[in-house]
Amino acid sequence: MHRSNLIRRSRQRGLSFIGVVFIGVLAVAAFAIGGQSIPIFLEYQAIGKAAAKAAKEGNTVAEIRAIFDRAGAIDNISSVQGKDLEIAKSGDKTIVSFKYSREIALAGPAFLVYRFEGQTK
Repeated sequence: MHRSNLIRRSRQRGLSFIGVVFIGVLAVAAFAIGGQSIPIFLEYQAIGKAAAKAAKEGNTVAEIRAIFDRAGAIDNISSVQGKDLEIAKSGDKTIVSFKYSREIALAGPAFLVYRFEGQTK
């Protein structure tokens, strides 16, 4: 019976303590980065909606920028301002484009950089 216990023990599989700690550290890092990334993506969606609203409602470049800035104040948009928008006409449609980047500090000199581009249709 003693020999069968040894055989059974050698066939057991699982994670070692170091493996569990490593997986735990990876999970904490993923949650930390994800927690900081969610507001960045929500802001990107708000910028897209504000740009679409400005393109639809504005007739001049100044009006489009003012409409975007008002929507940005309501939605707490800090990455892009009306002056940063590129505005063009395509036939009778107004195309509003934006481009910006946001970064998350990871550790020491390491950063995670998100680069965003968008335009109205």
